[in-house]
Amino acid sequence: MRKSRYSDEQIAAALRQAEAGTPIADITRKLGISEATFYAWRKRFGSLGTQRSASCVSCVKRTPGSSDSSRI
Repeated sequence: MRKSRYSDEQIAAALRQAEAGTPIADITRKLGISEATFYAWRKRFGSLGTQRSASCVSCVKRTPGSSDSSRI
């Protein structure tokens, strides 16, 4: 699997900025991503909540056979 250009912390920070009211266009322009990428991040990580999103991003990346997969 390809490594992401953006760290988990950067993704979480972008999602928090959007929740705080910053326009999506401004966030995507600053990061150099498309709005589709931002909405894909929000779909994947946004429902986890702002407190848990940074720590649970790694939970989503775990393989299904790992022993900690019950945390997902």
